[in-house]
Amino acid sequence: MSHLPPGRTRRVLLRTGYALVGALALVTLGSTAPAQAVPQAAAQATAQTAAASTSQVPAVNVCDQHVAPHHAACLALRRTDKLPNTGMALSPNALPSGYGRSDLVSAYNLPSSGGSGQTVAIVDAQDDPNAESDLATYRSTYGLPACTTANGCFKKIDQNGGTNYPSADSGWAGEISLDVDMVSAVCPSCHILLVEATSASMDDLGTAVNQAVAQGAKFVSNSYGGTEDGSEGTADSQYFHHPGVAITASSGDGAYAAGTSYPASSQYVTAVGGTALSRSSGTTRGWTESVWKTSSSEGAGSGCSQDVAKPSWQKDTGCAKRMVSDVSAVADPATGVAVYQTYGGSGWAVYGGTSASSPIIASVYALAGTPGASDIPASYAYAHTGSLYDVTSGDNGSCSPSYFCTAAAGYDGPTGLGTPNGVTAFASGGSTGETVSVTNPGSQSGVVGTAVSQQISATDSAGKTLTYSATGLPAGLAISSSGLISGTPTTAGTSTVTVTASSGTATGSTTFSWTVTSSGGGCTAAQLLGNGGFESGAATPWSLSSGVLNNASSEPAHTGSWDAWFDGYGSTHTDTASQSVTIPATCTSATLSFFLHIDTSESGSTAYDKFTVQVLNSSGTVLGTLATFSNANAATGYAAHSYNLSSYIGKTVTIKFTGTEDSSLQTSFVLDDNALNVS
Repeated sequence: MSHLPPGRTRRVLLRTGYALVGALALVTLGSTAPAQAVPQAAAQATAQTAAASTSQVPAVNVCDQHVAPHHAACLALRRTDKLPNTGMALSPNALPSGYGRSDLVSAYNLPSSGGSGQTVAIVDAQDDPNAESDLATYRSTYGLPACTTANGCFKKIDQNGGTNYPSADSGWAGEISLDVDMVSAVCPSCHILLVEATSASMDDLGTAVNQAVAQGAKFVSNSYGGTEDGSEGTADSQYFHHPGVAITASSGDGAYAAGTSYPASSQYVTAVGGTALSRSSGTTRGWTESVWKTSSSEGAGSGCSQDVAKPSWQKDTGCAKRMVSDVSAVADPATGVAVYQTYGGSGWAVYGGTSASSPIIASVYALAGTPGASDIPASYAYAHTGSLYDVTSGDNGSCSPSYFCTAAAGYDGPTGLGTPNGVTAFASGGSTGETVSVTNPGSQSGVVGTAVSQQISATDSAGKTLTYSATGLPAGLAISSSGLISGTPTTAGTSTVTVTASSGTATGSTTFSWTVTSSGGGCTAAQLLGNGGFESGAATPWSLSSGVLNNASSEPAHTGSWDAWFDGYGSTHTDTASQSVTIPATCTSATLSFFLHIDTSESGSTAYDKFTVQVLNSSGTVLGTLATFSNANAATGYAAHSYNLSSYIGKTVTIKFTGTEDSSLQTSFVLDDNALNVS
């Protein structure tokens, strides 16, 4: 627990622990099975029983569930009674234990194709260094097409969009494996974007969500959660309000007793509950589902939010605020899914938790097509309740009113409106699942005065003729109704182009950058920031808070005599420093660098006082958060930091540093020797 000085109002509230049952007994028994050597249903007949009721199996949380306020835990559960390659050592053609693609397609009546050109983003904390290689094993085992960095299907980035990955963590690696495997199982034609947050703080995870959307993902899965702490309104507006993007979040694994989980309780997110899914040969569907509940402290989360407003499309009457969940999918480890993990795992394992249901639902959204540009896709299911399998049995605890924790006809907390029956309930505008997939041509470039011609291609799942339109094209360019972009650029700069293809009943879009350089060409290497080391002894051309400019010996400069000293008061305080700069469109490289020293009277690893580095546009809108430091990063001397700003070439931006300090115990952030080098 972090240091809490006298008078400080913070309280470290430990998230309710989930039951940890059984002993870890994972033993590698064999090599990967050949791809689809036998039909999956037959291969798994002994691995999954047809029992409709949930049975208790030994499973462990792969992440520590004891987290501080404004932090989250991953919600993956790994069974410990299933050997890593159960059945595969005895029968080389057998598939791993746990449900795979054919099971999920059958259980949820999903199309056998679709999702081409769509990107599903997975947001998790920490790094899984084996994510891509493990994914390759999963997909080859089930006969799915390769999804790699090389073929453009898989991409892994840090929360700032680069490849400076956070430290590896075996627990979160299990979560990552589960998430990317579920996207592969439900939408094998979808691209996968893995965004790894620096830590499990809600600020870092939220920054990763923003990055996923900035990268063009229209579907974002979040398999983590934490207790509500009163900051949900701020987090909602900063991180989860993205119209036109389907964002899913796990409802939690602590059953009803654990309380409402955030971000599942966000009004902009589809809250995904959990079920026990079993084969049922005597029914038309062939499957049956009930509320997942292993014990009073392990099962699908649900409940009424304490402070998040009720969205207009949610109509239940017992909860005046946001109710969790909206929809659900399989989550019970007893009827779990097959996952392949080697970093912290021994290969094949059976996983459960609402960490499984969130990426499943995000992928169903992708199969249903691109959301409407101004829509909150969480509302879609409420307009199509007849296109879901209503779950009417089981509970996850004791409650009043009863639907908060008990399955019922229509809406209930643990399973929401139900589970997917096809994709109609997840499509915009009453679509029946028709999808338009637009092929991204990649980043484009041109020169002022030189004609260009770029054909955009797209496909419609119903085979209809498509009409194209575009926004954001560089001056001088236009798109024809058949998708040909042509013309002669007239102005240097970088544009964000979105091309939309429409069949009249369905639409799809893709977004890419287009950089136009001056006809003269070339870039003069230069350092663009003025007074980068503050050695003029004056603020200009910086905009500085009063008292930031410093030459006191108590906080000496990195070089010279002057620096910028943020905070250090030991009371609630905010300091800023900003400077506007134009990055020439003719340049191909732009790098921001600076030296930062942090000292503090705080102790422990909790971030009380923070220092953020951001890029803003001329109207003050944050375009990107490059880094966030805190008292937890305190160290002797200065540390050098640098960040790639190439995505802002051709734009006028503001570089802004902000230091925020809480009500007690000082933290000083001392900045010096800033530079923005272009070439």
